[in-house]
Amino acid sequence: MIGLQDLKVGDALPERQHTPSNVSLFLYNAVIWNPHRIHYDRDYTVNVEKHPEIVIDGPLQGDWLAQVVVNWAGDAADMKTFRYSNRRASYLGETLTSGGTITAIDAIAGTVDLDLFIKNADGDVLTPGSAQVQFR
Repeated sequence: MIGLQDLKVGDALPERQHTPSNVSLFLYNAVIWNPHRIHYDRDYTVNVEKHPEIVIDGPLQGDWLAQVVVNWAGDAADMKTFRYSNRRASYLGETLTSGGTITAIDAIAGTVDLDLFIKNADGDVLTPGSAQVQFR
């Protein structure tokens, strides 16, 4: 189990790659009751809304960022704050990478601040985020 004493500013969280499919996007949107057709109907997405391909959900990317934190911290810490912002669209067929870096450690409070990201294959950050976890 990871402990606060094992960490230092600049440490990277384990990265994870995500390549959603038509089926996974359809199921995700069904679960969150999102009927916006840009997430599952290619003809509508390309011809009506003029995107180049089906759009990967912003909330799904937020979920991936939260998973980065929870998977990294495990049972050793609780996520106290979490923020993210979708800055650029991403599309079906892209492989996105989620990850993060430790930016601050407060040993007295037991907290660790994190910068988070979703990047495309070119390394462009599409969805930046941040979180703070508190170790027990």
